[in-house]
Amino acid sequence: MLKIGLTGGIGSGKSEVSRRLGERGAVVIDADLIAREVVEPGTTGLALVVQAFGDRVLRPDGTLDREGLGRVVFADPAELARLNAIVHPRVGERVAELQREAPQDAVVVYDVPLLAENNLAPAYDLVIVVDASDEVRLARLTGVRGMSEPDALARIRAQAAREDRLRIADIVIVNEGGLDDLDARVAEVWAEIQKRRPTA
Repeated sequence: MLKIGLTGGIGSGKSEVSRRLGERGAVVIDADLIAREVVEPGTTGLALVVQAFGDRVLRPDGTLDREGLGRVVFADPAELARLNAIVHPRVGERVAELQREAPQDAVVVYDVPLLAENNLAPAYDLVIVVDASDEVRLARLTGVRGMSEPDALARIRAQAAREDRLRIADIVIVNEGGLDDLDARVAEVWAEIQKRRPTA
């Protein structure tokens, strides 16, 4: 098994890279997706989040108001740490379960937004960083995702600096152009991954 940590700041295009690696045969374990699963209605995770932050973080239908919670935690590092203490252990348990289910010769890509922040690089055989300038990321967040500029900037600032992510990278995918450019770069990276892939 080749364990790859894939990371990049919000708005860098990490999810696009993750999807393309999955299409090429990687087993993708998406920490963001799992983080959503562990706070779905009826879970212990959601109950603990409500206990910590109150009913204001719930929508009328009982689901988590992720945007509302985001406004609270991304404005206050202590509140973000409080949320992470609830969510991260549950994500870790599910990731371990999915890893056990993967074939022994698999390329397993762990899509981990906070890989640099949580000093997780040593856990992987290879770290891929999807990189784009803060200006490009801000434009994507406000334009494509419709975030307000203050919200987008708060999320960018809550994550590691670009330099910190690039410092832990074995491979960098610069994503400041179009999707054709990204496809070409991912193809190059996949070829490099195959050279390092274990045999069954």
